Amino acid sequence: MMKVLGITGGVGSGKSTVLEYLRQAYGAYLIECDEVARDLQDPGEACYEPMIRLFGQQAVAADGSIDRGAVARLVFGDSDLRSKLNAIVHPAVKARVLQLIREHEDSPLIVVEAALLLDDGYDAVCDEIWYVYADEETRRERLKSSRGYTDERITQMFRSQRPDESFRALTSLTIDNSSQNIENTFLQVDQALALRKIGKIS
Repeated sequence: MMKVLGITGGVGSGKSTVLEYLRQAYGAYLIECDEVARDLQDPGEACYEPMIRLFGQQAVAADGSIDRGAVARLVFGDSDLRSKLNAIVHPAVKARVLQLIREHEDSPLIVVEAALLLDDGYDAVCDEIWYVYADEETRRERLKSSRGYTDERITQMFRSQRPDESFRALTSLTIDNSSQNIENTFLQVDQALALRKIGKIS
């Protein structure tokens, strides 16, 4: 029976909406890899000192924390530096994810979310990986209204991410989150989990 579910998808597809529904309706323990990565960059955590050694004091904020804006500027357009950063962060995130899974093995469902689950080999961690899909126009409008992104920035983000066909080919299930009626999305989740003998908590 499925225990660890991976959730992935492109930016603006609505992964967070699906995650919150899984938490509320199914009691899922959520592991969001971006949040894990941020936590691991705090002073004393696994990524802090290696990142200081990589970037130097230009990556340190006034309070001693990692200046994520400065890091983003440093790696922008520098694929070698970005690869070195990924080599620090990605293994540490996966190690922490595995630790969190072990610590919450009594949860009815554990959900691991990241845009790069397929790239980082999480198919070996998750029993299944589901793809949250939304059409490009819907994603674009969401990113404009919720984050204030420009069309140019959105287009750049779309181009940098895995194409729809690749997501579909490498995941167990596609959840279509394009509809304005969120209940359509929740129904797809309910039907898929019912087939896997996973019920709601209430």
